[in-house]
Amino acid sequence: MERYYRLCQQHMGKVARITDRHGRVHVGRIERVTNRKVYIRPVGRSPQGFGFGYYGGYYGWGAAYGIGLGFITGVALAGLFFF
Repeated sequence: MERYYRLCQQHMGKVARITDRHGRVHVGRIERVTNRKVYIRPVGRSPQGFGFGYYGGYYGWGAAYGIGLGFITGVALAGLFFF
């Protein structure tokens, strides 16, 4: 747990891909990190596929939500997967 806490602290403000114990993948910008949770704001491609950012850009949408550090099984910077 301490490892993920430090990793998320180090990459705050960056887009990350987080996998939890249940196999769910969360992609979002790390907004805040506490000793129990990491809060991410979901990001993704434009829902309609048109407008600014259509050619490879990303939109930030949705409210930030917390993921318990004890449930995290993997964290990777999203840039490794998307660019």
